[in-house]
Amino acid sequence: MAVKKYKPTTPGQRNKVISAFDDITCKKPEKSLLEPIRKSGGRNNQGKMTMRYLGGGHKRMYRIIDFLRDKDNVVAEVMTIEYDPNRSARIALVKYEDGEKRYIIAPNGLKVGQKILSGAGIAPEVGNALPLAEIPLGTLVHNIELRPGQGAAMARSAGTYAQLAAREGNHAILRLPSGETRMVLVTCRATVGIVSNPDHNLESDGKAGRTRHLGRRPRNRGVVMNPVDHPMGGGEGRASGGHPRSRKGLPAKGYKTRNPKSTSNKFIIERRKK
Repeated sequence: MAVKKYKPTTPGQRNKVISAFDDITCKKPEKSLLEPIRKSGGRNNQGKMTMRYLGGGHKRMYRIIDFLRDKDNVVAEVMTIEYDPNRSARIALVKYEDGEKRYIIAPNGLKVGQKILSGAGIAPEVGNALPLAEIPLGTLVHNIELRPGQGAAMARSAGTYAQLAAREGNHAILRLPSGETRMVLVTCRATVGIVSNPDHNLESDGKAGRTRHLGRRPRNRGVVMNPVDHPMGGGEGRASGGHPRSRKGLPAKGYKTRNPKSTSNKFIIERRKK
């Protein structure tokens, strides 16, 4: 997978860097695995705006992704690698021996025609999903469950992974992409490998229009607003705005917002690096 850098033939092309899409093998998605997405534009059921800076964007269909990987010990063949407009990673269409088709998050290096499995007692190979108790230490994994049977919750976006560092009793110790080290039950499942499209962080939109296509509207800075609209607004001329705060008045930089009584605190060994 690579990125494509454009020559500055127009102002919008000058800084445009997008994926080369050389890993995509199919342009049309599987119809049976599609669901409509109804856009709200940031409005609630009364038509009032509750989320700012949302709206517009290209029409999309949701691809139903199998985050559970609960079809155990049935061989699945990779049919296609596809683009998904709803996530940064690529998705793979797999067909099981009994004819059922499902979408999964495609690991990096997964090829069309490759066979994958899920369940206990299988080989820890790229694309296979198995309990953390059976994965060798040091292995890079993604699509990690937080509770058994919940479905993948961690390391799902493009290029992300966690490393299985150790096992202590009923818990596995994972080193996450953020630098956090935490414990997860060894009965939770994870998929071996790194998530596809690792060059996603190198992409650059190049122009405002591409951001609008994604459904994001222009975002105003707090310092350019009036005092009635934002704590950092107002002042004569170009005032700096004082201490950085959110619109609700909460400090925006360095202020810890995590609940100190959160039940998951006991599973976190080391907090993420700042």
